[in-house]
Amino acid sequence: MSAFDLSGRLAVVTGANRGIGLGMATALAKAGADIIGVSATIPSSGSAVEDAVTALGRSFESRAVDFADRDAVMALGDELATRSPDILVNNAGTIERAPAAEHPLEFWDRVIEIDLSSQFVLTQRVARPMLERGSGKVIFTASLLSFQGGINVPGYAAAKSGIAGLTKALANEWAARGIQVNAIAPGYIETDNTQALRDDPTRTRSILERIPAARWGRPDDLGGATVFLASAASDYVSGVVLPVDGGWLGR
Repeated sequence: MSAFDLSGRLAVVTGANRGIGLGMATALAKAGADIIGVSATIPSSGSAVEDAVTALGRSFESRAVDFADRDAVMALGDELATRSPDILVNNAGTIERAPAAEHPLEFWDRVIEIDLSSQFVLTQRVARPMLERGSGKVIFTASLLSFQGGINVPGYAAAKSGIAGLTKALANEWAARGIQVNAIAPGYIETDNTQALRDDPTRTRSILERIPAARWGRPDDLGGATVFLASAASDYVSGVVLPVDGGWLGR
């Protein structure tokens, strides 16, 4: 059996309805995993991610949860813990853009809650059965702004820097108990979150000029890293924030 084979594994992917989450869920299903897809807007049936997963012969379930609602996230975590998943991919997130001096506090609070606090709340609960059995994989979606500051996105930069720290903190506690906790830091990927940048010719040109791969990333570019960190191939990898950025950080 390949070390990358996920047959018989159950994976929870948040933010699975589109973009990066859809790409991650599809990659995990291709490797053999069954999927529980979570998103604030995911329909009960007929979603693109359900179609992609079931077309690969894997089972799919959806959960519609607003990650700004702490109580709903806690309830989700408690319910998922009863399913004892093998893999948790924390990909749900949002972004709000405004200059720091005028950045509404509502923007800050919403981004920190969705992109950082809810990630810990869900992971804390889903990881409990993993710790009891002594095995599991937790993958966070970090960002280039886990390393850099960005422009006009102070809450997002703070949250994603926090995700890098949380990844390491949980890895320190759980690696010896059989749980590998790591993160993927996507570069500039063609998703809803980057639409405003891609619509700005000046920003798009400056971004492309810095990416050695000379193109924006696609959601399926995250698939290989996701399967690696979800599989036995990464059993001795812990506390890593892995950039998948076309070479941006090396420039």
